[in-house]
Amino acid sequence: MKVFLIFILSTLYLFFGYLLASEAIVVTDSLGNHISVKLPVRRVVALTSDALETIRAIGAEDLVVGINKNIPKEPLFWPKLKGKPVVGNWMEPNYEALVQVKPDIIICYSRWGKGIEKKISPLGIKLVRLDFYKVNSLKRDVNTLSLLLGKEKEGGNFISWYQKYLNLIKERLKNIKYKPKVYIESYTPFHTDSMGSGGHEMCLLAGGNNIASSIPIPFPRVDPEWVLDKNPDIIIKAVSINGYELNNSTYLKKIKEEIINRPGWENIKAIKESRIYIITSDIWAGPRAIVGIMYMAKWFHPHYFKDLNPEDIHKEYLKKFHNLKYRGIYVYP
Repeated sequence: MKVFLIFILSTLYLFFGYLLASEAIVVTDSLGNHISVKLPVRRVVALTSDALETIRAIGAEDLVVGINKNIPKEPLFWPKLKGKPVVGNWMEPNYEALVQVKPDIIICYSRWGKGIEKKISPLGIKLVRLDFYKVNSLKRDVNTLSLLLGKEKEGGNFISWYQKYLNLIKERLKNIKYKPKVYIESYTPFHTDSMGSGGHEMCLLAGGNNIASSIPIPFPRVDPEWVLDKNPDIIIKAVSINGYELNNSTYLKKIKEEIINRPGWENIKAIKESRIYIITSDIWAGPRAIVGIMYMAKWFHPHYFKDLNPEDIHKEYLKKFHNLKYRGIYVYP
């Protein structure tokens, strides 16, 4: 009888253990695709720095088993992750490296890396496309990630903090009548941000009027003459560089001077009035976009934000969600 009971209990233990091990959840990615993922997720590859930063912000850094090739170049910002195996770039993984690290899921952007799903399917790995660079969908993306990684509380804390400052900006700008015309230039010269881009969302939330808002693709290339004809009040230039690693403003100053010296642009109002601002990729879209939005709001409408310092918000974010000290340079001037 005793042996029989032991047998029954062992069988039940194995059965329920199997059910727990094979539990799955269906999540919706940034493209609206429904993806079934087995839980628990214990091994994650983050192909994008936005995903990696969000993972660390919700306290799931220990689950990361693979990073993109740019992370080791930023050792001060990624002290615990810089030594993780490199498994490709933000557009596509190195499939041989993936076999070595054996992730449960890979996270990449929704717009880039076409065809990855088919290549990793035979490996038993799920691809989850989450952006984290669009303000209006950040809450949804963070909630999805938190659910996958068992960090719902931490994800909720992050979103609450983020929403607090976003609501503050919206409240102060709700009655503005004047919105300056803004030319946004993304990382590549003469490529701007239009509808569907993170930079466009940031501009609108900061109380600006994006001169490229009617262009129907997110990152179009425009002619210098087109910008001259639009005559923006303000120019925002995003630079693909990690501000956390910068010790001085020399590089950012050169970028501004290059814009000022473009042929014919001396007649643009933004250049005449010296309203050209350089912003690094750290706070341009991504999980720290709220810091960039606060800078832009002060540049666009200084009267409404005299008492607020975006640097203070940045310090709070780095300490609260990443246990990092504030350092570096993120805007110029």
